[in-house]
Amino acid sequence: MNCPHCAITTTRKRAKQTKLGYTTFFCPQCRCTFNERTGTPFNHLEFSTDIVLLAVLWRLRYKLSLRDVAEMFLMRGFQFTHEAIRDWEARFAPLLADQLRTKRRGQAGTSWYADETYLKVHGKWCYLYRAIDHDGNLVDSLLSEKRNMEAAQRFFKQAVDVVGHTPEQVTTDGHTPYPRAIREAMGSHVQHRTSKYLTHRLEQDHRGIKQRYYPMRGFGTIEAAARFCRAFDELRNYFRLRRSMGEVISLLEQRQAFLQRLAALQTVIQAAL
Repeated sequence: MNCPHCAITTTRKRAKQTKLGYTTFFCPQCRCTFNERTGTPFNHLEFSTDIVLLAVLWRLRYKLSLRDVAEMFLMRGFQFTHEAIRDWEARFAPLLADQLRTKRRGQAGTSWYADETYLKVHGKWCYLYRAIDHDGNLVDSLLSEKRNMEAAQRFFKQAVDVVGHTPEQVTTDGHTPYPRAIREAMGSHVQHRTSKYLTHRLEQDHRGIKQRYYPMRGFGTIEAAARFCRAFDELRNYFRLRRSMGEVISLLEQRQAFLQRLAALQTVIQAAL
């Protein structure tokens, strides 16, 4: 293992382990002792990396409050407060979202459906811009305090950066800023369709964040709301097994695919540290 301090490769493995069972190493160059988590965001945590990642995944994936997650781990012998989970979410949810965004780059289709929905942040309504492709896969999401031309342009520019290509057509509900925002952010070659019926599939897809958001009774800050919504959408899309509309997957296949993706996600996150 390379030394996180001087990057030398000739480190020596020690027989002694940390209290959490992580292997320790010694660097003969800078005379430093370190372990597997030194230099990563998980360093100095009182719990193992697997426990922290699982707590963050449960918080994002399921309709659980911070205290619900803490109680579920308490029943399994792990004692920490709900504030610890809040801190872990703030630290590792962006890392999780970035890795999932990188993983799905270039996978979205060429026909997009864009719309915005409402979320309450500190007693005020904010606007969550979201887009999916023809098969229901996530394109991108962006939380904005305002619903105007600037927000729409920023959303479409970010969507192109995340996906890696422009679509052939974009379908919206006819909101006034969309035609100009699409033209300036993605080019005049992108066809813009307006239909309140064709965007129905996206309006139904909004139920994911809506159902997860209601038990939380809103967000305290716009930063926390944006961080949570982004990570939630990325994780929800990652565990979405049906990659095309109407695809039939048996229960056994669903369980196997879920466990495989969960293991792959844990490996990817830890390897990126």
